[in-house]
Amino acid sequence: MKTTKISIEGGGISTQTIVAIVVPISLAIVLLVVGFCIARGPRKPYYAISETSGASEISITESLQYNLSDIQAATNNFAVGNRIGEGGFGPVYKGTLHNGQEIAVKRLSRSSAQGTEEFKNEIALVARLQHRNLVRLLGFCLEGEERILIYEFVTNKSLDYFLFDPEKQPLLDWSRRFKIIGGIAKGLLYLHEDSRLRIIHRDLKASNVLLDRNMNPKIADFGLARLFGVDQSEGNTSKIAGTYGYMAPEYLHGLFSVKSDVFSFGVLILEILSGKKNSQFNQAQGGDDLLSYAWRQWRDGTPLALVDPTIGDTYARNEVIRSIHAGLLCVQDEIEQRPTMASIVLMLNSNSITLLAPNPPAYFGRSRTQSSPNDLPVSDSSTSTKSAPNPSINEVSITELHPR
Repeated sequence: MKTTKISIEGGGISTQTIVAIVVPISLAIVLLVVGFCIARGPRKPYYAISETSGASEISITESLQYNLSDIQAATNNFAVGNRIGEGGFGPVYKGTLHNGQEIAVKRLSRSSAQGTEEFKNEIALVARLQHRNLVRLLGFCLEGEERILIYEFVTNKSLDYFLFDPEKQPLLDWSRRFKIIGGIAKGLLYLHEDSRLRIIHRDLKASNVLLDRNMNPKIADFGLARLFGVDQSEGNTSKIAGTYGYMAPEYLHGLFSVKSDVFSFGVLILEILSGKKNSQFNQAQGGDDLLSYAWRQWRDGTPLALVDPTIGDTYARNEVIRSIHAGLLCVQDEIEQRPTMASIVLMLNSNSITLLAPNPPAYFGRSRTQSSPNDLPVSDSSTSTKSAPNPSINEVSITELHPR
């Protein structure tokens, strides 16, 4: 066999020699590039989080992870002056990253009832959600005993900051309240039907709705949320966790579904309309709870008596009536009678559809003074068994709920 030679400056190099030189060099370059990519990749394995409700496994990479030192620098080492709130699982701080971005830092207390699984659950859920009425998760920190969530900073704090403060209530005129109701409805609709995953929040309340600079609502705090399969409509749990005054009656027996969120939303509508907290409502006439009082006014043909006086007369009567109607439909005792979030969004945005007459709410006919001494309050945003619930840190009312 004749060997082909290539002349270089009067000399000759065989093809075999060239191959023998080029191939090892090429392989070395490829290995170097691969090694460089691996070195720049995630330093820790991803979390694989499975929901017991039967939904698909979700994997969260470490790309959202922040260093604890960066969070400490952003919050001035969790200084008291940076503290802007207290959630069910721990304090919330305002911080500023080195690039100037403002953040809200949720630092889970070491004694928090939210464990590592709930923490990972919140990361897995919120990181995949994209909607203008849901708070945006920027990242998390999991170092040593520290469990921290980093969110976008929402300027105007939470809805309860304005809604239940007599001095700040006037800032919520009717147009703002109606916009807030509609925004929360759209956020829930996204969770229940429009996102890739069906999600039940399980802890919808005024303090878990944040308001941006334009007073647009953003649903927050997904530590108790449950992930459902597309074809799954309800689930059971041996642990009842949520906030007293917002929980649907069936949830007290371990059953939850999208209609449980609908019930909570109905309570929230009536609170936004009245400026009164359901768990602390005590009408002098008969000691009604808020839901019962709203129903009585509706039944007696005086629904506008429910409206917060600080709103004044500057409201659209048809919007108020339709909102009360929708709220009462949401808090009906029977699960099947409550509308879906898609129906509620349509109710709030259309004057042409005819609404069904609401039935009495779940707790109608029971007053605060009729509670049994053996009844116990349900825990606030903490996981507890049905046999031994814990009192709330933030919701200190001892009012008891008795579903019919």
